[in-house]
Amino acid sequence: MLYMVIEKFKNGDPVPVYRRFRDQGRLAPADLRYIGSWVTTDLSRCFQIMECDDPHSLEEWMARWKDIVEFEVTPVITSPEALAAVTPRL
Repeated sequence: MLYMVIEKFKNGDPVPVYRRFRDQGRLAPADLRYIGSWVTTDLSRCFQIMECDDPHSLEEWMARWKDIVEFEVTPVITSPEALAAVTPRL
């Protein structure tokens, strides 16, 4: 399953996040896959797409960052999947 993960850097400060990433990597369980990310121009938030079969892996990953990041998570599907789901109703 795909997830849109919105990370809000605590106190609007990206430095602790990027420092930990530099020193320790993504800290993701083996079955959690990073797809891509975008950061706001003020460097206060990051929008990521992550993928995993077990949502506990996502929770485990977020627990490793919760001291410096606030998370909002939404399960998402691709545009082709959305089109396939809505096509019978068109």
